[in-house]
Amino acid sequence: MSKLKKPQKKEHYNWPITILLIIGIVLVILLPLYMALMIAIKDPTDMNNVLALPKLLRLQNIVDAWYMTDFPRKFLNTTFITVVNLFITLITNSFVAYAITRNRKKSKFFRIMYYYFISAMFIPFSVIMLPLVVQANAFHLDNVIGITFLYSIFGMPMNTFLYCGAIKTIPEALDEAAKIDGARPLQIFRYVIFPILKPTTATVAILSFMWTWNDFTMPLVLLSDPEQQTLQLAQYVFKSQFSVNYNLAFASYLLVLIPVLVVYIICQKWIMNGVVAGAVK
Repeated sequence: MSKLKKPQKKEHYNWPITILLIIGIVLVILLPLYMALMIAIKDPTDMNNVLALPKLLRLQNIVDAWYMTDFPRKFLNTTFITVVNLFITLITNSFVAYAITRNRKKSKFFRIMYYYFISAMFIPFSVIMLPLVVQANAFHLDNVIGITFLYSIFGMPMNTFLYCGAIKTIPEALDEAAKIDGARPLQIFRYVIFPILKPTTATVAILSFMWTWNDFTMPLVLLSDPEQQTLQLAQYVFKSQFSVNYNLAFASYLLVLIPVLVVYIICQKWIMNGVVAGAVK
């Protein structure tokens, strides 16, 4: 006798609420972008209604913002800081987390180091900002290379916490099997552990990239040389004592936003797979 098939329950959706939520999300995301675009391509005399289309398209705002911010130089500075910090972060932080996780139960030193890193997550940057400026000046870290090094250090507590949580889920039997085959600790991490950490690595890469690229506070207090400033600091050029040139400012904001959008469009496959896999894991 053939088994009777159970009738499948139809899924019911509350379409009015779903549509309202979608509209709300679209407005929250796209409306600010639309406003920024409209202000960036308008003439200063055409600012009565920022949501209206421009009466006269003024692309000269983008050209002026390009030159006023010295965009190529500031873009290279920001890209160097972000890319180098990302490279250092993914390599060092993952290995540190692996060493701490595998030896935390065996060694008091690694246990103390774990809690040391975790405790650093709860210290606001404003508390250590002034001592950091003094020490950075003393050790000549108030430049592009120095701030890249500092970004790698300040991101270590959160990244170590994320990596430790992921490494805990990897059975130690894999390490023991690799040891039997003659692999050294560095080889075990490189060929066995690190490939399994791809979802967490994608998450850490996204967080590190967005934080470093968009950060304003640390470059503000450390980078005094105009030639070494980042794109975020360059936005100050549009603010005078009594007014702000909003058209040029928003044109510059779009120039800063475009590289992030390009990176997301190119890497969205790896970003989405990493976040989803990390969430499921």
